[in-house]
Amino acid sequence: MDMNEAHLICFSPTHTSKQVGEAIVRGTGLINRVTTDLTLRAAVADIARDALTVIAVPVYGGRVAPLAMERLRGIHSTGSPAVLVVVYGNRAYEKALMELDAFVSERGFKVIAGATFVGEHSYSTELHPIASGRPDASDLQYAEEFGAKLRAKIDAAVDMEHLYAVDVNRILRPRQPFWPLFRFLRQVVKLKKSGTPLPRTPEVDAELCCHCGVCAAHCPAGAILKGDECHTFVDKCIKCCACVKSCPTKARTYDIPFATLLADCFKRQKEPRIII
Repeated sequence: MDMNEAHLICFSPTHTSKQVGEAIVRGTGLINRVTTDLTLRAAVADIARDALTVIAVPVYGGRVAPLAMERLRGIHSTGSPAVLVVVYGNRAYEKALMELDAFVSERGFKVIAGATFVGEHSYSTELHPIASGRPDASDLQYAEEFGAKLRAKIDAAVDMEHLYAVDVNRILRPRQPFWPLFRFLRQVVKLKKSGTPLPRTPEVDAELCCHCGVCAAHCPAGAILKGDECHTFVDKCIKCCACVKSCPTKARTYDIPFATLLADCFKRQKEPRIII
């Protein structure tokens, strides 16, 4: 079956999901490539039936980032084959892939493949690294190889009806040692019962802030205004930490107890998984 266009749709505050999506699209070798980045704004698009759609989003707390779902609402199709990619911070993506599958299927897409990749956790710091540097070179190479397999599946199909859909719920789950997970869950319960107040937004060191506006430019939720960079709107902040990771003077930090727990209990790096 002939197909010449790949359309990447992504939501990627810290660029992990976008990197994976771009690598997959590269691997397909399809000539025409279009990218719709929903990180900073919503978009409306009706994807052609004969274009491959790769949708890459981050996982927050075991779910697809709510703001990503909101911004995907304007994307529709009448049968475009879709590849669903969820990127999580090395803990668990839980039902995020299934959630995304149901969401895009309602909007007219035909899901022909799925993938789960690991990206550096939003809470990761030098002191408490959580999947630091992921996706790494090996991840991106695997993503390209996945793209090549997608192209082979498309080329082997006689027509769109024979480009078979997949059940993403059957994807192989990453191996998770029991005791680190048990220790994490026990500590989370203990933390919640303690009533320890948790920071609702990143903190700002006013002496380090140079008011360059980089944090405001990178915030996907509009929770920071240029000229007022020391303030973050609590009701808008999605805790993606794009502002923390992009700040050139390290004026922004998000010190949350979960970072320590995640770094300690999920040291073993999980591998990407695909279904096609």
